[in-house]
Amino acid sequence: RTPPTTPRKSATFDDYTLSEIRRAAATGIYDIRGAGAKRKLPHFDDLLFLGASISRYPLEGYRERCDTSVVLGSRHAKKPIELKIPITIAGMSFGSLSGPAKEALGRGATLSGTSTTTGDGGMTEEERGHSKQLVYQYLPSRYGMNPRDLRRADAIEVVVGQGAKPGGGGMLLGQKISDRVAEMRTLPKGIDQRSASRHPDWTGPDDLEIKILELREITDWEKPIYVKVGGARPYYDTALAVKAGADVVVVDGMQGGTAATQEVFIENVGMPTLACIRPAVQALQDLGMHRKVQLIVSGGIRNGADVAKALALGVDAVSIGTAALVALGDNDPRWEAEYNELGTTAGAYDDWHEGRDPAGITTQDPELMKRVDPVAAGRRLANYLKVMTLEAQTIARACGKNSLHNLEPEDLVALTIEAAAMAGVPLAGTNWIPGKNGF
Repeated sequence: RTPPTTPRKSATFDDYTLSEIRRAAATGIYDIRGAGAKRKLPHFDDLLFLGASISRYPLEGYRERCDTSVVLGSRHAKKPIELKIPITIAGMSFGSLSGPAKEALGRGATLSGTSTTTGDGGMTEEERGHSKQLVYQYLPSRYGMNPRDLRRADAIEVVVGQGAKPGGGGMLLGQKISDRVAEMRTLPKGIDQRSASRHPDWTGPDDLEIKILELREITDWEKPIYVKVGGARPYYDTALAVKAGADVVVVDGMQGGTAATQEVFIENVGMPTLACIRPAVQALQDLGMHRKVQLIVSGGIRNGADVAKALALGVDAVSIGTAALVALGDNDPRWEAEYNELGTTAGAYDDWHEGRDPAGITTQDPELMKRVDPVAAGRRLANYLKVMTLEAQTIARACGKNSLHNLEPEDLVALTIEAAAMAGVPLAGTNWIPGKNGF
């Protein structure tokens, strides 16, 4: 036959897929990387707000208040978390991040009136010392876990799963296990470690209830207890977390990042963040616990519009990780030449597990860490959080709401059938919600 003028490449076997086949054939090992899913997924960009005109009354941004505060953990805890903004900092471990980066996260969160979270590997003095509100993650690995730090925390987050790898454990390669990391985790220096995928002392929701009671006893019922799950079966996982006694449920979608895991896991396990929200909210509503047990959603939150959309769908707060690292200075084009030397580019750098981050954030290299000024980086994070909050307030006022928490699904429409079905809001220009009323 006559060949086409322009050779046609396969949509299935595209350039990236072909390169991965060649890499696997040459090395015999799977690819490991950080960050979250990079494939295109339905997301908050597929939703739009319906601002006020005649049928709704907008608020004047320069004169009328729009509240942003939120209280987390009021169900059982004697001392719930009171935040000025509904944007928290997700758990990112010392080990995956440098000490200066952890300090900067604490500084930025404190300036903004919100909380940060420890991550796997224990509590550092830098983060505790500079975080007014610090959430302590209780993970399957138990790295760095001790009763003293549980009591020093302001809340405890029992991590069952993570959006980038629901059902999977974490990784920290030997090049990032420095003397200090090894001491905190009780590990040999320089040896690869892999965290467990499940908690060692419980196997189901009934055991989780016992574990939560143990944590409450250790902390004299003062601290809110969060339960974090990867976005896989959000309805049932949320319901079971509530049944087990959680004060707060955290649901992490597959756009949420990780320090390191198999790429095949990141791209093929879990659900998009947008698909996780409505089932989790529905579970709370069915149990009569919506707003009584708070819901935090994470995974791909980037700006104030994302925050407002998540809250409109019924969430109480959101959590950011990757975006917070970028605000600190990670993946910054100023280090482009050094990213190129690593075989990548600033905007695509995800080899956080290698410990060679030119920005000094996802590394334990003493020289690279010097590039992070915790005070300046903390201010950058606080600026970013301020802008996100202002953007969310602007949208809320345009919808006639004097609180971010008064936003509701009625304020939204979807641009695609997929987003309409996932979010449970009408397709733009119609009153049709796919899957409702038998259609």
